[in-house]
Amino acid sequence: MPLSYLHTMVRVKDLDASIAFYNLLGLKERKRHDSEGGRFTLVYLSPPEQTDGHADLELTYNWDGDDELPSDSRHFGHLAYECDDIYALCQQLMDNGITINRPPHDGRMAFVRSPDNISVELLQAGDAKAPAEPWTSMGNTGHW
Repeated sequence: MPLSYLHTMVRVKDLDASIAFYNLLGLKERKRHDSEGGRFTLVYLSPPEQTDGHADLELTYNWDGDDELPSDSRHFGHLAYECDDIYALCQQLMDNGITINRPPHDGRMAFVRSPDNISVELLQAGDAKAPAEPWTSMGNTGHW
């Protein structure tokens, strides 16, 4: 019996802040479901060039709060996205107040955290970029 990947779900405390963060990564809202009875909102995001209606990421927001959501969601692992220019994306994120926890020292890989501490891995598409400043000498911040 074949399986088809649907999405990854993460719970969020501040839906607007989380959507803004994932928009900075280039993801766009594809659909939204508000459940009056269940008192939650589901927002599905995916890259804009993905036109098949499939969502990579489901944000789940509980209207009455989510006290069970840990402050450090490290147990989740991470989301991973490939990008065309890791340096440009990291600069855009920094320009918008996002901490680069693991800068792309090697021109290949970086890590950032969402507003809900979800670890997000960014990978350079194709070959790694040549090492460049300020990334090469930028230190790691926190953990990812």
